[in-house]
Formats: sequence, C-alpha cells, structure tokens
Amino acid sequence: MHASQPQLYPAPFDAVAARYDETFTSSKIGKAQRASVWREAAKIFHTGDRVLEIGCGTGIDACFLAELGVRVVACDSSAQMIEISTRRVREKGLQELVQPQLLRAEDISTLPVDEPFDGAFSNFGALNCLDNFRRLALDLGKLLKPGATALLCWMSPYCLWEMAFRRLDQNGVTARIADGAFIRVNYPSVRSLTRAFAPEFRLKSVTGVGVAVPPSYLEAQAQRHPLLLQLCELTDRLLGRCPGVRALADHVLLQFQRESPTSGNG
Repeated sequence: MHASQPQLYPAPFDAVAARYDETFTSSKIGKAQRASVWREAAKIFHTGDRVLEIGCGTGIDACFLAELGVRVVACDSSAQMIEISTRRVREKGLQELVQPQLLRAEDISTLPVDEPFDGAFSNFGALNCLDNFRRLALDLGKLLKPGATALLCWMSPYCLWEMAFRRLDQNGVTARIADGAFIRVNYPSVRSLTRAFAPEFRLKSVTGVGVAVPPSYLEAQAQRHPLLLQLCELTDRLLGRCPGVRALADHVLLQFQRESPTSGNG
C-alpha cells in the first residue's frame, strides 16, 4: 500500500493528523465550509473522471468524489495523513476508486503522464504551504488534459474574520500547527494566482468559502449558537459569488480551466 512508503521529507502535518477529523472535519464549521466546496465539486467532476487531489489529508474529500464515481489519486506529504486516508478508503470499500499516495505537491511532476487527468482538486489551503505557484501551474499543465478543471481552495489574504493582518504579509508567515511543528504559509491574492497560472490555465470562477461562516478557531461559538451558524451558511450561499465580498472569505475556491496547447498557451 502507498501508506507504507518511507517518508522522505519532513511533514509537519503528521503532528495533527490523529486529531484532524475531530478538530475540523467533524466540527460544525468544518462541515459548513466543506459543504460549500462539495457543492461546486459535484458540478464539475463526474462518474468516470480521473482526478488528482493535492493535499488529501485524511481522505474525506477523496471519498466524497469516489462516491460520485470519480477515480482519485489522493496525494499528501504526511505519512500519517495517508495512513488515515488509506484506512478510511478501505472502510468505505472504495479501494478501486481512490489511490492514496505519499507525495508532496512540489513533486507531482514525478507522476506518469501517459494517462492525463480529467481534473485536479485541492481543499482548505493545502497549496498555501507552497512557495512557487508558477511551478505548480506548469506541473499541473503537464498532467491535465486540455479543457480539464483545476478546482483549488486557498486561504484568502483578506479574511473578514481575521482581525490581525498577518495574512497580508507578502512574504508569508510562519504558522504553528502543533507543539514543535511549524510551517510557512503564503496568502496569495486571486490576481497573483491568475497571473501565475496563465497562460496554461484560465480562471473561470471565484467562490468565497467562509464569508459569513467563521474560521475554525471560532468553533466554540458555533457550537453555542447553531441557529446563527445556519444563518451564516445561508448568507454564504448568497454572498459567495458576489464580486468584492467573496474576496473577504476565509477561503476562496478558484476554478481554473486548462487551455489547449494548440492555442499557443501551453
């Protein structure tokens, strides 16, 4: 199994893998924000598609896609995350559709290109931990079919709920994710990502995820006020596509389309 591969690079998220589902996946805020992403993913990826997931975490999104009939190569740099996702896939009986693989986002170019992907997917800021977004675009351009969609969810630099302005630091910030585990996080703007992904990809849509639904560190308040959280979810559906407002969300979900190399873009 891929989960048994040796870990060849540091993976800070090993430190939070065991409790990730408890602290986020199963939380009220986690479910609310993930539902927004899943609604969009279900419109784009269909039965028979083969999709590359980058930063699959504990495999919850890969299993959702597989239940739609999508084949998923689910990659993560954390051996602990891959172990949990492999177990989840097995428990759900989705081994024929989901292939967990220990692989960093920086190394996706090592995947074989003899069977190009019908799409790519990444959720909840896994890609914010990268330093070179242009390289990511080039790698994805080689792996995706012309016309394929890359649905990528990033942490926004302009979160309305973030009272400190650390997200605006163009050099990124060092975030503590657990005792002794730190990681460098960047908060690129939609404009900068659009530039980085061109000309291989064209931006088709932007959706705010968490305009009114708060970030996960406010879970205690969400637990105390479930009706207010429901109102926030409804508000997100209304405001998530509104220009200007959507950029103030906790995350932004970008839909890129792979341009055809024959048009001079690849």
